[in-house]
Amino acid sequence: MGEPVDMARLRRLIDGVLLTLYERYTAKELPSLCERLGLPAPDSGNTKHERLVASLNTCPDGRLPAVAEAVLEQENLDQPQRMALEDALWLGRHHVRIPARTRRELAKDFDLTDHLRYPDRFMGLLGRLWHLDNGPLGGWTTTANSLRGQIERHVRSHDDWTTEHFFEQLDAFDATHPRFGHFLEGLASPTALPDEPAQRRFVDLANRHLKPIGAQLSQIGEVDGYPQFQLVEHGRGTARRPRNLIFATLGKPDIRFTSALDNDIEVAERADEVLVYDRPVGKEGLLWRDLLSWWQETQQSADGEQAARALYERMEASLPPNSPGQRNLFWHYHRANRDHLKDMPALLPEIWLHWDPKTLGQRGAHALQNLRMDFLMLLPGNRRVVLEVDGMQHYTRAEGTQPDSARYAATMAGDRDLKLRGYEVFRFGHHELSDRDRAQPLVANFFTQLLGTPAGHHSTGTRE
Repeated sequence: MGEPVDMARLRRLIDGVLLTLYERYTAKELPSLCERLGLPAPDSGNTKHERLVASLNTCPDGRLPAVAEAVLEQENLDQPQRMALEDALWLGRHHVRIPARTRRELAKDFDLTDHLRYPDRFMGLLGRLWHLDNGPLGGWTTTANSLRGQIERHVRSHDDWTTEHFFEQLDAFDATHPRFGHFLEGLASPTALPDEPAQRRFVDLANRHLKPIGAQLSQIGEVDGYPQFQLVEHGRGTARRPRNLIFATLGKPDIRFTSALDNDIEVAERADEVLVYDRPVGKEGLLWRDLLSWWQETQQSADGEQAARALYERMEASLPPNSPGQRNLFWHYHRANRDHLKDMPALLPEIWLHWDPKTLGQRGAHALQNLRMDFLMLLPGNRRVVLEVDGMQHYTRAEGTQPDSARYAATMAGDRDLKLRGYEVFRFGHHELSDRDRAQPLVANFFTQLLGTPAGHHSTGTRE
């Protein structure tokens, strides 16, 4: 789950950063600085700080998260500034809530021995997430009496701090949920612990405490041969990330493996009738901006607006002309979010969830059900959401007049299989979406509840 980004707070934090940045750059460098950070071009005249503040004041709320990201990536900030900006951004993204009691009980059970075998990596992890150079009274401090120095002395050298006391000194028990989640993922990562048995020991320990709150560290892949783990809500989403997304198809694709060992596929014939997204899907799921970036690269299009229009039209063309319900759902979603679509999850139409070279008739009783679904969304936390608009063909015979219990049972069996594999399946009746005006409030309310934010008011929404 995520929370709406506090835009007023984010604006104040960026303003505080600009107060220090203006001293690093000359007046001539301010335009390029603003361009790099995604801020409007600064006016001429006045002091450097006044010009930067004026630029920030004209920046709409919807662009502030991207500005904050650029600041974090490009500027050398002190750790309190960095942590404040990170917390403001992370709270607006999907995260798992971890109560203080769970954190404390995990700490009491956590032996740091494995991690201290790699002290530099361990301290590197701590330095990325926590403020280690603060003294007990704040302000100026020496290395010896800083938290970093105390950890070196009491954790690494003398081992006279309990892990619970160590967490207390980090302020881990009171940290935001996303920061503590990143800490757990970091402790399980090969960057901090390049030892698979040790990684799995920590993950097993952490999961014993996370399971009662409905969470777990789940393996999502490998990095340099070591397992990589992500904190997810237990029972939601899957432990795997998609390899190939075959969508917006105009007919059944002719697929073959070019390397069965590596799961490399190609569309052998009619490649122009199918789209295949083959890039890695990140922790935030598949966003429109990711899909558009892939489309621009594959189509060699430099014009972002033209590419976005072409991608929308290509996906819309795959929707069945005899299903206005599907077309209305697709249209309302994009219309409601048009001002901030790049930050919204992509709505993939006509998605292939299974593929079998044989027809249902040829495969018989062993056929896979629900080969292709109407829509798929890949959300944070490895959530895979299938949306289906059911017409009469889902529960009647081929002529569309008599109920067909076998067809309905096959549809339900396919749903059960998907749900057991971690998909969330939502079905709409075609009738409730067939009229565009009547469908609008239904579609808006559904996506508000699914995504946790009103359509048209995403967490990176526009300034009122």
